[in-house]
Amino acid sequence: MIEDELLKLRFKLGSEDALRRIYEKYLNYMFSVAMAFLNDAQASEDVVHDGFVSLAQSPRTFRLRGHLKSYLAVCVANKARDKLREGKRHWDRLVAGAEPEPQSDPPEDAILCDERAKEVYDALAQLPEEQREAVVLRIKAGMNFRQIAELQSASYVAAQARYRRGIDKLRSILNGRLL
Repeated sequence: MIEDELLKLRFKLGSEDALRRIYEKYLNYMFSVAMAFLNDAQASEDVVHDGFVSLAQSPRTFRLRGHLKSYLAVCVANKARDKLREGKRHWDRLVAGAEPEPQSDPPEDAILCDERAKEVYDALAQLPEEQREAVVLRIKAGMNFRQIAELQSASYVAAQARYRRGIDKLRSILNGRLL
């Protein structure tokens, strides 16, 4: 934690080395948070990249009293939510008869998840968006239910219920696959 406090301070003062260290320290973590939301390696890489670009552009306005890890998880969660909304808009255009946007060939995945992680990401993808978000923010970001409720514009009880239903559904999905 002390290292993170020093990194935040050095970053705020404009240190490129501090930004580089934050990137190196939290890249895999942020990627796993993005994968939990999107279940798509390329989209997750894009979201993480966008999150770091936003961070890199804000050293003077950067204000953080909490944990750096949680802050980064929320950044990635917000970017992932935007990506999901963008995908829904794209789907709506396709359903409405619009021409599909040209797709480039997917690059080979630089980061391969092991089989167990893939199963978890696939199971997370089956959860309703609000439940998936509550589970990821609670487990990956270490956020409490009050913070999750605030982020989701929901009540404390709703955040707890979403988390509990999501965990129960995940358990059910994973137990069915692992038997």
